[in-house]
Amino acid sequence: MKKFIRIIFGLVCVLVLGFAGLIGYATWSDYRPDPTTRIFENQHAPVVSEQKSYRLMIWNIGYGGLDRDMDFFYDGGKQVRPSRQIVAKNILAIEQFVARQKDIDFFLLQEVDQNSKRSYSMDEVSILSTIFLQYHSSFGKNYDVFFVPVPVFDPLGRVLAGLQTLSRFEPVSVVRHSFPGNYAWPQGLFMLDRCFMVSRYRLEKKKEMVVVNTHNSAYDDGTLRQRQMACLKDFLIREYKKGNHVIVGGDWNQCPPGFKPDFERNLMDNESRMDIEKEYLPGWKWAYDEKMPTNRRLVAPYDEKTTLTTVIDFFLVSPNIDIEQVHGVYLDFKHSDHNPVKLEIKLKDGV
Repeated sequence: MKKFIRIIFGLVCVLVLGFAGLIGYATWSDYRPDPTTRIFENQHAPVVSEQKSYRLMIWNIGYGGLDRDMDFFYDGGKQVRPSRQIVAKNILAIEQFVARQKDIDFFLLQEVDQNSKRSYSMDEVSILSTIFLQYHSSFGKNYDVFFVPVPVFDPLGRVLAGLQTLSRFEPVSVVRHSFPGNYAWPQGLFMLDRCFMVSRYRLEKKKEMVVVNTHNSAYDDGTLRQRQMACLKDFLIREYKKGNHVIVGGDWNQCPPGFKPDFERNLMDNESRMDIEKEYLPGWKWAYDEKMPTNRRLVAPYDEKTTLTTVIDFFLVSPNIDIEQVHGVYLDFKHSDHNPVKLEIKLKDGV
């Protein structure tokens, strides 16, 4: 009996010491980005014409691991990651779809892995950046954790992922801006460090076109998202006061103001819905497709008749930009838990 107790005590000690060691190393190695990080700069980048329309596409690609057959433990499902073959198949399909969008000037992508266990260490950033070799590619980290320890018996492991912007034009600069706030210690050690990535393009008369790629928080009670939206708002107001033309696109993890869905094939998710306040930025324009869901729940594999869906991927443009058209692309959540959204805009003269 004493021997059994000693064995149990020893095992408990090993587990406690192991957990303490994990937390200690995670604290020491924690990714702590500066408020701003310069990713690229070229003050002699060519001037971009103001006399044409521009087309943008946003897409959270779900790192190739969240296709229609996937549920996910963070959302109440059971799976952690699909097989290597499935991830490779999804990334190939995503790559092929992007390659067909030859009219798009700016791709704003989220959940792009660079070196993660969940996507079998595939460098998706490099894969996507080689689709259009003449395009400029920028990558901003928002998830850099050496080991995510959940679920306990099949941990998510190493994650290195972030935002990627591909543009037909060379930017003057690309800067990563940290969103304020995070989860409390120690949970925050293993969660994302959210950010928005700002690409600037030279216009005539010393003005700029500012393209913002954003991915706001999920899985919180709304507190983090509110702080992030306040931070983004301050930034956008400053840029517009300079006379710049500003476009924001990405995965906001909340619905646009006053959103009224008109889905033809899917159910709207109102269970944990959070909307952006209606007076967030008066005079600015929200661009989304109310007929096309952009995101699905991951509590179970996708079923068009039963899966709850919503619109959390959309654009916001400053008053000196005209929206010419916006539409969602219905891919039936085949290779990602998000559908892409396309936007065509035109810069206004003298505004």
